[in-house]
Amino acid sequence: MAYRPTDQIIHKAAWLYYTHGLRQDEVAQRLNISRASVALYLRKAREAGIVNISTSTHLFRDDRLARRVEDAFGLDTVWLTGNEGLHATPAAEIPSLAANVFVEMVENGGRVCVAWGRTVYAIADAMNYADREGVTVVEMCGNLGSPYSYRPDQCTMEIARRLNARGLNFYAPLVLSTEKLARELREEPVIREQLDGIGDCDLALFTVGALDTDSHVIKCGALSVEELARLKAMGATGVIAGQIIGADGKLLDCDYNRRMISADFDAIRAIPRRLMVVQEDEKFEPLLAAIAGGFFTHLVTTSSMAARLVEHHTQPMPA
Repeated sequence: MAYRPTDQIIHKAAWLYYTHGLRQDEVAQRLNISRASVALYLRKAREAGIVNISTSTHLFRDDRLARRVEDAFGLDTVWLTGNEGLHATPAAEIPSLAANVFVEMVENGGRVCVAWGRTVYAIADAMNYADREGVTVVEMCGNLGSPYSYRPDQCTMEIARRLNARGLNFYAPLVLSTEKLARELREEPVIREQLDGIGDCDLALFTVGALDTDSHVIKCGALSVEELARLKAMGATGVIAGQIIGADGKLLDCDYNRRMISADFDAIRAIPRRLMVVQEDEKFEPLLAAIAGGFFTHLVTTSSMAARLVEHHTQPMPA
């Protein structure tokens, strides 16, 4: 493959800086360019995937509290943010930590299923470029017509872009107007094929949504405030892939869920590695519901949330 002169100097700058450990001023002197140009070329090298910077996540696993959460809820691995980061709150560290964890979990040739929401898109935005081979990123549910960047299709394609992977979007709405229409659309061959293929994924990335007026299902127009009030009266506790669950982690028997185009819960649970990311303290009850439903095997959250989980687990059952 023939390299253009600009490509060659980007590669040389990256090689001298990252492999040989030269300072930026030393790279500039060696290549006879300005230090500002070196900084520009290094940024381009990261964006193009020439350089992949990965941060070890071991520090966030080597925590006694994380082990207690794993033991209490039968999870494979838990990563926790505390007060050691650069941000004002541990929650603000979550997207960066989750992005590094997720990239470490993605394997060449893998099939990855992702959900949507503000947290998932923040993870995608914080993700370093990783040149994976033969990876497919699959959207977990239908789409929304809203202008928000954290739509399902946007989350899927941004993560695919960061992994140099193939993105596979759903060509169907998330919520239909009637149960009959949703049922018929789910049986369309192209939709049925994608729904059936979710259980064939080897890794999933998602969060559990809260149910309040600031919830993304409200903000994106999937659910009205009036519908939300009715569902909460029925026991609605959280949101998984756009679908409403109760405190027991089961799909709520309601008209809203029957109008959904989204992954079957059994298909989600068939995925061997399922990374749940929870950033906000307000999601404690939804997270408990997700635990009750057995939705995830790996967890990224804050130390404060982990402490609440352990405390809840050790409380005696009411008589």
